[in-house]
Amino acid sequence: MKIRAIQPEDKAVWQHLWRGYIEFYKANIPAPQDDLTWRRLLDPDYELHGLIAEKDGVALGITHYSFQTSTWAPKNYCYLEDLFVDPQSRGQGLGRALIDAVKEIAISAGSSRLYWNTDATNETARKLYDSYTNESGKVQYRIALTAIDE
Repeated sequence: MKIRAIQPEDKAVWQHLWRGYIEFYKANIPAPQDDLTWRRLLDPDYELHGLIAEKDGVALGITHYSFQTSTWAPKNYCYLEDLFVDPQSRGQGLGRALIDAVKEIAISAGSSRLYWNTDATNETARKLYDSYTNESGKVQYRIALTAIDE
């Protein structure tokens, strides 16, 4: 198993996994957003980063993360925004390896917190997440400001 940064030549495998993630959440994200997200992942001046999990040279998982300042802490927080492993490859430690890689990156960056969200009904993922920490007890509220975020 290998965890590595997303590279320009990964677009097709990234897009396949990204679309799997979007379908899992039954989200409706227009195709132009894929291209924008891809450009952001590769832009060194944009605060979005991505990793790929490979097994035997085949990309089977992705994660995206970013750093943000906090009014509550002197150092940044690291937000693990997206995590997806191909359904046929789950249970092989790929999700844990992706989280652990982001955790190490966050520690190296001096982050004071690593956090992420998931749906309350995502029981499979929550089993993995619960092995790291207890859920925060926070409730997220959203106001959709554009049709894309509804």
